[in-house]
Amino acid sequence: MNGPAGTLTLSPMKLSLVIPVLNEVESLRELHAQIVQVASERSLDIEVIFVDDGSRDGSWKLIEQLARDDSRVSGIKFRRNFGKAAALTAGFQRATGDLILTMDADLQDDPAEIPSFLAKLDEGDGADFVNGWKMRRLDPWHKTYPSKVFNWLVSRLTGLKLHDHNCGVKLFRVAVAREIRLYGEMHRFVPVLAHAKGFRVVELGVNHRSRQHGYSKYGFRRFARGFLDLLTVTFLTDYGQRPHHMLGWVGLVCLGFGFAGLSYLAAIWLLMNVCSVWPSTPIGNRPLLAYSIASTLLGAQAIAVGLIAELIVHYNHRDSDSYSVAEETRSP
Repeated sequence: MNGPAGTLTLSPMKLSLVIPVLNEVESLRELHAQIVQVASERSLDIEVIFVDDGSRDGSWKLIEQLARDDSRVSGIKFRRNFGKAAALTAGFQRATGDLILTMDADLQDDPAEIPSFLAKLDEGDGADFVNGWKMRRLDPWHKTYPSKVFNWLVSRLTGLKLHDHNCGVKLFRVAVAREIRLYGEMHRFVPVLAHAKGFRVVELGVNHRSRQHGYSKYGFRRFARGFLDLLTVTFLTDYGQRPHHMLGWVGLVCLGFGFAGLSYLAAIWLLMNVCSVWPSTPIGNRPLLAYSIASTLLGAQAIAVGLIAELIVHYNHRDSDSYSVAEETRSP
C-alpha cells in the first residue's frame, strides 16, 4: 500500500522464498546475491529455501556453503529427482514465513520483481495469490507457442483466466500452501488449485530474462503430460469431492441409451411375435442389440465406480509425502 507522500510501504511480514534446484550450480551463487541485494535494499525479512531435486552437478555442495555463510538460507536434498511439484511441497512444509514466493533457479526469473509482487499483494483488494506473467518471453518458439495454447486451454476449462499459468514467479499467503496438495506435475496448476479453494488470484507482468547457464529441463514430452494433467486438475477442481456427480452422469446417459435401445427391440419383438403385425425376424442379428447391451453394462459400471470413488474420498484423509529427503542443512 502507499504511505505518506506517495512512498511505497511493503508489508513487514516474513517472506519465504522456495526455489527448486536441478543442476543449477552455475547460477545459484548469483541468484542468492541478487536476492540478498533486494532484501537489503527493501529491508525485507526473508528466508531462502533451496530444494535440490536430485542434482548431479555439485548444486548441493554450493547450497550447503550458502547456508553456512548466510543464516537465512537453508536447503533440502532429495535422494533422486522427484519433480518440481515434490520440491515445492517440501519447501512449503519447511517454510516459516507469512508469505511464500516461488521462483526458478536458472536466473530467468528476476529477484528485482519481488517488491512489485509484495506491493501487488498489499494493495488491499483482497488478493491472496499473485501469479507472474512473462509478457515478453525470451524462450524459443517451440516453448512459447505451445504454452500459449496450453494457457488458453487451462483458462477455458478451469474458469481462471490468466495469461501465464505456469510462470515460475508466484507470491501467495501461507494459507494457500497449507490448503493445496501438489503431486505428480501439478506445479503447473498452483493458481488453479488456489482458485478452486476460494483464494483470490491476480496476475502481474514480470521481466523474463534470457537463459545464461545450463539448459532447459523441459522437452516435448511435457506437453502431452501437461494436457493429461489438465484433464486431471479439471476433474479434481470440479468433481474431486463429488466424483459420483460426473461418473454417475456418464452412467445415467449410457443406461438411458441402453434401456431405450432394449425397450425399442422388445417392442418390435412383441409386435412381430405376439401381435403378429409384422413378419417375425430374429432380433439377435440387429447391431442395436449389441450396442444397447454394451451401453447398459458400461452405464452400470460407471455408476458403480462412482460409488466406490465416493467411498474413497469419504474415508481417505491420509496424506503421504511423494518424495524422500536424504539430507538437510542445519540451522546455525
